[in-house]
Amino acid sequence: MKKKEFVIQDLLSKIYQHNDNQRRKLPPERQLAAEYDVSRFTIRKALEKLVSIGVVEIIQGSGIWINPQARNNPLVYNSITEKRFDQMAFRMVNLHKKLPGLEEQQVFGLGADEYIWQFCRLRYVDNQKVQIEISRMPVKDFPDLNQKVIERSIQQYVLSKGFRISHLLTSYQAVAINKEQSALLECKKGSPAMRIINRGILEGGRVFEISDIVDINYSCTYVTPYNHDNLAYRQGTQGV
Repeated sequence: MKKKEFVIQDLLSKIYQHNDNQRRKLPPERQLAAEYDVSRFTIRKALEKLVSIGVVEIIQGSGIWINPQARNNPLVYNSITEKRFDQMAFRMVNLHKKLPGLEEQQVFGLGADEYIWQFCRLRYVDNQKVQIEISRMPVKDFPDLNQKVIERSIQQYVLSKGFRISHLLTSYQAVAINKEQSALLECKKGSPAMRIINRGILEGGRVFEISDIVDINYSCTYVTPYNHDNLAYRQGTQGV
């Protein structure tokens, strides 16, 4: 593990060791650098990441403050959400309308004759191709979907239509890059990758998007409350 990543993981661990709502501070950069035996530059980069995911706030002249709300909620961040929008870009590969299959009818609550959009786009991070995304959205809700929208933020587009996003349901699967994907991402066929399947859900429960993503440079960290009931269920001791 790189020094910066170790510092991030260890600071997160220490932050989550306190479950009270008191406003707490981290030690200053110089002290952290000495404690971890790394440069202040490494500490600064680690803190930038903690700021970007909302765990700490750096106040000039005051210090590095821990967000007390961060300790009360599950935390998930990955190699995409930790990046600023100016570090990412999209390029549309294709966009077309099609009639939904049975599964798409079920997910979106559509009739067999109600069209959906399907588009493919590439995501660049720091000018490198890292993702292929194939997404589907109902035409009746988003009749003016176009290349400009696809090469920006889909979520911002959905919000601009007056919808309110409630949840994202995500699942992961380790895969190997196939021939077509390797050509788009300019990597070797058979390279390891992460398949990420997302459903975007609106308030009220309707699904507004299904996306199927393949990422060749994916990492994810999450912190969640310990679930005693789940452990008891898996051990077969629930109710004992």
